[in-house]
Amino acid sequence: MLPAAQIDESFFSDRSGSDCISENGAFCAGWALDNLDRYLGPALEHIVLVLVSVGAGFAIALALALLSHRRRWLVPPLTVTTGILYTIPSLAFFFLLLPITGRGNVTAVIALTAYTLQILYRNIVTGLANVPAETKDAGRGMGMSQRQLLWRVELPLAMPEIIAGLRIATVSTVALATLAVFAGAGGLGSELISGSNITFRTGVILAGGLAILIAISFDLLLVGTQRLLAPWRRVRPV
Repeated sequence: MLPAAQIDESFFSDRSGSDCISENGAFCAGWALDNLDRYLGPALEHIVLVLVSVGAGFAIALALALLSHRRRWLVPPLTVTTGILYTIPSLAFFFLLLPITGRGNVTAVIALTAYTLQILYRNIVTGLANVPAETKDAGRGMGMSQRQLLWRVELPLAMPEIIAGLRIATVSTVALATLAVFAGAGGLGSELISGSNITFRTGVILAGGLAILIAISFDLLLVGTQRLLAPWRRVRPV
């Protein structure tokens, strides 16, 4: 670790000076409060990256799940394919895409979306498969078509598993998005690895704390959504 004297002085604003620089890089609450606004932009970029990536991943996973729900032979190959994408190291994925899509949000979103597919696809397929056969038979007995049965019976009953997958995918994407800085997409990762400033503990803790707060907020939002969409079932720990 670099000594405190080598920390880039430009990292500190004039509002609090460099009084927080100490030999051990101790956390400085005053500096954090005075400079919180400089982290709002990266935090917003982080949230957008997560929302776009998880949203795109959910749309793709839902389409694949609905396709394989009626054609069960597609489940194994799609599960294997999404699993292979999930096992690619994140930094390697970003660098593999850079020559094709260039630096920026597109590269980051493609990689982050790919990482959500296995979690979301598997949970949607599992939720649909776990719908009781007698419930579907009752729907058919009421004269429902296959499409009506899917949207009015199967998907609502599969909602707890679907939301559980969304929770896992969203929280993991918040973490992975901190590495999107290597693809030139910004986010809180740019504050976590800002050159020699990484030796300044306050900036690292503040950026990391905001990432954790974003993850917790998304998770609580999805828990509330599950309670709203599936009131008959208690939320189970993921």
